[in-house]
Amino acid sequence: MTTFPVTASTLSETELGNFIKEKYDLNENSECKLFRTGVNHTYFLTDTKTKFVVRVYCYEWRTKSEIREELELLKLLQSNNLSISFPIPDKDGNFIQEINAPEGLRYAVVFTFAEGEKMRFMTNETCFAIGSIMAEIHNITATKKIDRVNYNSDILLNKPYDYLTSYFSEDLDEMKYLKEIGNKISRNFGKNTLSENQKGIVHLDIWYDNLSVNNEKKITIFDFDNCGNGSLILDIGYFCKQLFFIESDKQIYESKVESFLNGYRKKRNLSDNELNLIPDAGASIFAFYLGVQAQRFDWSNIFFTENYLKMFVGRIKN
Repeated sequence: MTTFPVTASTLSETELGNFIKEKYDLNENSECKLFRTGVNHTYFLTDTKTKFVVRVYCYEWRTKSEIREELELLKLLQSNNLSISFPIPDKDGNFIQEINAPEGLRYAVVFTFAEGEKMRFMTNETCFAIGSIMAEIHNITATKKIDRVNYNSDILLNKPYDYLTSYFSEDLDEMKYLKEIGNKISRNFGKNTLSENQKGIVHLDIWYDNLSVNNEKKITIFDFDNCGNGSLILDIGYFCKQLFFIESDKQIYESKVESFLNGYRKKRNLSDNELNLIPDAGASIFAFYLGVQAQRFDWSNIFFTENYLKMFVGRIKN
């Protein structure tokens, strides 16, 4: 009997652990545990002293070249002493491992573990610190480009809409709204011209789930899987929008977002044009991630329904 083909698999913790231990010459007592399956799969590898993160990229989600560009960005930020989770080379100096999974070739990278806690309800001091480190990252990435996606209106708004049409009728009010808001946001970005110094390499996914907090003020940023080229205000707008939904009391939200922006402005200037674009920047990334969920139905199928679309688009409207 032949083995039936698969489109996605979850690698054995034991075998992946043995593979990484051999490649990295790690302690035989190191233990590998699956942490999360999602757009990519995350494992934690621990021994008595150290904890590492092993990211296994899903089949055909990223090319080896795209991953290499991500890692070069991380090494650049690390060389500037920024607090990020950075890649670790194996004993031969290689950063990217190749794994022959049942569905085809997958890639794996070992990263440092971001010490601290995930803080959903952040203090004003923490919001200030997040703004500061985001600005420090932007000070390094402004005017630079990497050989990855360019986050323009087509990528953020038009293509996600096209992906969604495979699952939802264009006659739905939510789909009509997404089309309408996509055109509006594109016009607004066209009117509020940004300088070259206000563009560069963006993270695109900085929120509480992708950062660790130590003692309220020590922030470590991780998961640069969606990094690419675009307006730096995209990172700012997305964090503000996430904070908006975390804080039900909007007076508290206003206080915390002001702390975040003050932290950013302490390290880097924000123009009036950029400030005007914050709501549109946040909304465009929410639309983009709806498209990602449509692209990756192998992962999103447990929640990606018409009711979910209504909820998510309601958030964009708010």
